[in-house]
Amino acid sequence: MRILLDYRPALATRTGVGEYVHRLAEALVRVSGGRDAITLFASSWKDRLRATAMPGAAVADVRLPARVLRALWQRGTWPPVERLAGGPWDIVQSALPTLVPSRAGVRLTTVHDLDFLQHPERTLAEFTGRYAALASRHAHEADHIIAISAYTAGEIEARLGVPRSRITVCRPGRPAWPARTAAPAASLGYLLFVGTLEPRKNVAGLLDAYGRLVARNAQAPPLVLVGRAVAESAPVLAQLDRHPFAGRVQHRGYIPDQERAALYAGATALILPSFFEGFGLPVLEAMTVGVPVIASDRGALPEVLGDAGLLVSPDDPEELAAAMQRVVTDARLAATLGARGARRSLIFDWIASATTLREIYEVLTAAARGRRSRVRA
Repeated sequence: MRILLDYRPALATRTGVGEYVHRLAEALVRVSGGRDAITLFASSWKDRLRATAMPGAAVADVRLPARVLRALWQRGTWPPVERLAGGPWDIVQSALPTLVPSRAGVRLTTVHDLDFLQHPERTLAEFTGRYAALASRHAHEADHIIAISAYTAGEIEARLGVPRSRITVCRPGRPAWPARTAAPAASLGYLLFVGTLEPRKNVAGLLDAYGRLVARNAQAPPLVLVGRAVAESAPVLAQLDRHPFAGRVQHRGYIPDQERAALYAGATALILPSFFEGFGLPVLEAMTVGVPVIASDRGALPEVLGDAGLLVSPDDPEELAAAMQRVVTDARLAATLGARGARRSLIFDWIASATTLREIYEVLTAAARGRRSRVRA
């Protein structure tokens, strides 16, 4: 098969979507074993995708501003990707819910979550308005949809009216990190949040809960916020220099993959109180290392975490503060949750997801060949 993978979200800093795109592409190259011609597609004016970026995959690096191409493709089907990247392609896989236009390739989209449809007020501006309407339309125009969790697959079916037969779940896999041998000493650990500081992540609620924790426990570990700041982050960041957060809460920005394992290994617990997650990759990363997790009971987080952590309401800062207090003060509970998480992380595997993806590619390309044969006949 000739496969074109949309690599744009992984081109610069790899947040959750970019990490998914990169790791799934790596696994697909391994699963293919040289049987397929796999090409990574990227578009940017300043960031270059090196020809050697991924052994086993070719690169189509287009020097065109990402925002320009995004605007063109949100307004129609020109230019088709073949005009930019050659081809022809049997498979054209978009990394987003919007299609990559193709002249003849089987077209797939990837849906990470649909929160932007129901709650535009807590969504980054680039994913509202025209984007939301286009994502809904492209869900029906796509030949197939890849969902990153069973929860997201159900949302696609329920909210967009797409038959379940046109949706395949390919979950993220655990990182290749070892589980830590011991939790950090109480005086060295910290509570950790990982994610873009956008409204959906409920960092304001986390700070509210952390303030309550500090009020009842002066020895509470510090809080470390890791993730890219956006314009919507300003009100949250402005609080960090004020009581009771000054000297206790640190924002460290984006941390690349090769440094995150050590970051998790030093954490007392991961806290992810998001209003919604289509998967919640930081939860899986923490589980892999054996870090206790406290997460919200919304979206796909219960599916990912199972019984390996504590689930709380993101609307109740008091409940979140109480959960943090339990993990901070009960070493046996923390150790139990960490061990459960390490075991549970083993069910999430990139190779298994890539195998599922390639199998659906084969089904789709066979169906496309059958349609072309009937047309010629």
